[in-house]
Amino acid sequence: MQHAWNRHDRLSVVSAVAVSPARRHLGLYFRVQRENVCADDLVAFVRQLHRHVGRPITLVWDRSGPHRRAAKLLLEDQPKWLHLEWLPPYAPDLNPTEQCWNHSKNVDLGNLLANDTEELSDAVRNSLAKQRNNQPLLRSFFQTAKITL
Repeated sequence: MQHAWNRHDRLSVVSAVAVSPARRHLGLYFRVQRENVCADDLVAFVRQLHRHVGRPITLVWDRSGPHRRAAKLLLEDQPKWLHLEWLPPYAPDLNPTEQCWNHSKNVDLGNLLANDTEELSDAVRNSLAKQRNNQPLLRSFFQTAKITL
């Protein structure tokens, strides 16, 4: 019998699959945190991503509550570097980032029985770090979502 740690502990992850303007390079950016992701976390993540890439961003989001609230906060200042597109409601199959999660959960972490949230956090970070620059894998996420690059 396996010991199960407190299931009220949790990890949340924010991520973005980025496509270069020339569509030659894909990247994966992420942040792991112990609290539920809220709109302020998403705003901070998008602003940090913009500083890192140093160019305008077209952000494609689903219509979850935190995404809608974060969009409102981000667009308040009418930043010229941000363009927002919405996925249709209830369409996770159109979101390449969902494929990233599927890969982590079902391939890299499918048989993981973490002893605590720290071990789980390390495993999640390692899984996402392996995907980060794996161009064939990241491209397959877009192919699965039927998005032509």
